[in-house]
Amino acid sequence: MEFKHIPVMLEECLDGLNLKNGGIYVDATIGGAGHSYEILKRTKNTTLIGIDQDLEAIEASKQRLKEFDGRFSLIHDNFKNLPQILNGLNVSKVDGILIDLGVSSHQLDDISRGFSFRGEATLDMRMNQENALSAKEVVNTYSEEKLRKLIYDYGEERFAGAIARHIVKRRQAKPIETTLELKETIMSAVPRYKGKNGLDNVQRTFQAIRIEVNGELAILKEALENAVKFLNKGGRLVVLSFHSLEDRIVKTVMKEKSVNCICPPEWPVCKCGGNNATVKIITKKPIEASREEMEINSRSTCAKLRIAEKIKQ
Repeated sequence: MEFKHIPVMLEECLDGLNLKNGGIYVDATIGGAGHSYEILKRTKNTTLIGIDQDLEAIEASKQRLKEFDGRFSLIHDNFKNLPQILNGLNVSKVDGILIDLGVSSHQLDDISRGFSFRGEATLDMRMNQENALSAKEVVNTYSEEKLRKLIYDYGEERFAGAIARHIVKRRQAKPIETTLELKETIMSAVPRYKGKNGLDNVQRTFQAIRIEVNGELAILKEALENAVKFLNKGGRLVVLSFHSLEDRIVKTVMKEKSVNCICPPEWPVCKCGGNNATVKIITKKPIEASREEMEINSRSTCAKLRIAEKIKQ
């Protein structure tokens, strides 16, 4: 299947990176290289480092960027390993880092990957298919309480308890093996009212399981902190998030890195020196996609973009 991915908020991301000729930029979740292609196209003598844990994305990016041969490196890895990746390339500092936290259009459209409930496939949801943990294992081996907690925490789903109970009850008779079996189980657990058909509950539950399978939130805070460390002074960190839990973490890390005094609030006098800020926040509020983009690309509807600039090494 051809790897297709429409980059979300392309112009806003490129503006946020404050591109310059001769710079080094990291696309930490390169996907189909939509953002990366434009970074290389719009600059001269620029080096791009593309990272993705999905090998199909790496192969697609290699084809997409072939006209810029010699100006990019593609790494099959998770962006949580940014320090090891950059050290391995003998890169000490970069001028911009873009992190797009969304699932790619290709991953959703390729039914066989098991991310979508719009077709039948084996439960998978692994971005890196070399990893051991899959959605099938989560659904069929996690305890009811563990399922309830992850669906509530990661999906912000108010019927998490009922959904977890129905999953456990159904799997006692037969393992839940496909996306449609899981979809049916979720829909049977939630009440119908006010014209609701249960698909929102399905979407939130699938999201929660996907986050668990790929450890998305567990690695995010440390990954963002590492990204800031590797920026040159004046370099930009640009992050696209797609649900409130991600955005909350991004907002928190940027705020922590932009504060001068880090003393406990109960201390009457500052003892830390009051000069600890390493970034300034460019986006006081997150940037959202335009109405026109939302109409063209539904993935942009819930996207939030935050930008920070490194102010000292």
